[in-house]
Amino acid sequence: MIGIAGAGAFGTALAVALAKGGREVRLWARDPQQIRLMHETGRNDHALPGVELPQNVSIRAEIGDICGGEALLLAMPMQALGGALDAWPQVGARQPLVACCKGVDLTTLRGPVAVIEARRPEAQAAILTGPSFAADIARGLPTALTLATSGKGEALQELLSTPTLRIYRTDDVIGAELGGALKNVVAIAAGTVIGAGLGDSARAALMTRGYAEMVRLAEALGARAETLAGLSGFGDLVLTCTSSQSRNFRFGVALGTGEAFDPRVTVEGVATARAVVELARGMGIDMPVTAMVNALALGKIALNDAIGQLMSRPLKQE
Repeated sequence: MIGIAGAGAFGTALAVALAKGGREVRLWARDPQQIRLMHETGRNDHALPGVELPQNVSIRAEIGDICGGEALLLAMPMQALGGALDAWPQVGARQPLVACCKGVDLTTLRGPVAVIEARRPEAQAAILTGPSFAADIARGLPTALTLATSGKGEALQELLSTPTLRIYRTDDVIGAELGGALKNVVAIAAGTVIGAGLGDSARAALMTRGYAEMVRLAEALGARAETLAGLSGFGDLVLTCTSSQSRNFRFGVALGTGEAFDPRVTVEGVATARAVVELARGMGIDMPVTAMVNALALGKIALNDAIGQLMSRPLKQE
């Protein structure tokens, strides 16, 4: 049995894919009304409209019901991860704990695996990340993801792989975490460029310089550059900077056009930018794209001023 804590779009999509791959899946949801509707309709239309839940996905209201299996996937926003583990003493070390979120914790300035390890040091902690949209996974479209863990990950890799979900394994946890977190920040910047009408050439330049920032910070924190060149870094960056399915990209477009953005939609890159600006400042690392995104999201700088600052940076060798 695989337990999934979080019946949002990504948690539900993983439940569908893993169940179609022959696994027994227990999906925990917090909202009683959502649970009732899923039982009645056999779908989770709140998160993934029109996607049928396979028979081997059972919906659970008690967190203890999804614990003790072969793995527990924690599919929730990054900023909610630590609080959820604090509130769930039932979640122990009887199974690997796999973070299915991307970002940097605002309190500790650490990634998801470090947040898990701080609260469950005896458990095998891992992160599942990479270029993926929930709708694609749920529809059975081919998707490749990265599983990062410092422990032996072969069994977990096999468990989470299906005919349509290909899992690659790495022991570079920091690299995988930062790739998934920082690409959201760059995606906001890319969306801002498009929203402001600056064109695809400007977006390509922005993505390139943003990727350089990703590698710079990751290497300073002990990650390997080749990890950032893989699925969890470059692959995810390309996806989220070029598709309107990305919430971070859509948020950036709204910044660029000056339109309001739905406050109910989680945009992980906003909190990540805040955390990374603080982290980079403490390490003396220059991250102008991240700083621009943070200032724009907080309303501390006008769009034209932000663009002007980036374009007026000192000329140098690439």
